[in-house]
Amino acid sequence: MLLSVVIPVYKGAKSIGALVAKLHETLQGLAFEIVLVNDGSPDNSEEICNDLALKYPRLSFISLRRNFGEFNAVICGLNYTKGQYAVIIDDDFQNPPSEIIKLLNKAQSADLDVVYSYYENKKHHFFRNFGSWLVNQMTTYLFGKPKELYLSSFKLIKKEVVQEICQYKGPYPYIDALIFRVTKNVGSILVEHHSRAEGGSSYTVQKLVALFLSIIFGYSLLPVRMILSTGIFALGFSFILLISQLIGLVSLDATFLAICFFGSIQTIGLGIIGEYVAKGFLTQNNHPQYIIKTKHINHAE
Repeated sequence: MLLSVVIPVYKGAKSIGALVAKLHETLQGLAFEIVLVNDGSPDNSEEICNDLALKYPRLSFISLRRNFGEFNAVICGLNYTKGQYAVIIDDDFQNPPSEIIKLLNKAQSADLDVVYSYYENKKHHFFRNFGSWLVNQMTTYLFGKPKELYLSSFKLIKKEVVQEICQYKGPYPYIDALIFRVTKNVGSILVEHHSRAEGGSSYTVQKLVALFLSIIFGYSLLPVRMILSTGIFALGFSFILLISQLIGLVSLDATFLAICFFGSIQTIGLGIIGEYVAKGFLTQNNHPQYIIKTKHINHAE
């Protein structure tokens, strides 16, 4: 098996059938498989995906019991891939299946572990583009990602890296962070990007905030280090303030305001520590990464 195509499906009932048909047309000369993961879609995506699994012998279908999130659905799909390379593509047809060949050729010719796509003209909504920009800025600093590399959801990953990613069993998988834990042998290639074929984006402020919190508290010690640095600064400032009060340079009111200010910093610090403790608790308490409702696994080789 050369290529596995993983597609997280959410409200994709109107587009997933046409996408699967186009994938078969485009990849017919390759040894490939398709893995669909229905992420608790409220529409009839499950029924349509199940019919597709019965129709196409190269297609596997997994349905999750509820909505766990895109990254959880993706890592679920990666666990069932058999290809030497796995490509992740959305169900909305914004990434033409023909562009998969570009990613595969780039990975093979340059011997890369991961190939990301990037676009000259993105057709996403302004808010999603802004959110993607913020995430890319943050991950450049936190993970040592090359500044010019765009972390697209449309990417191709070598089998050995996929296997390492799937070792992560925590409830908050962030695929790009897991990739950069494993390898820095990554590249990118320009691909086309089209407007959505059906429906609207499910990208919301709530999901953006959740992603930020997952990246910061699940894969970085930055908040704790910021609080530690602030605490050291506060200790030094408090010492200066004490000396100033003793020699009569500040009044009691100024001291009171300083206490209130640094008390607020302590409260923020406790909140940040609480985030780490809560995520650690959920991980240790075996909070599920995903729960499979039904699955139909093909046996193509």
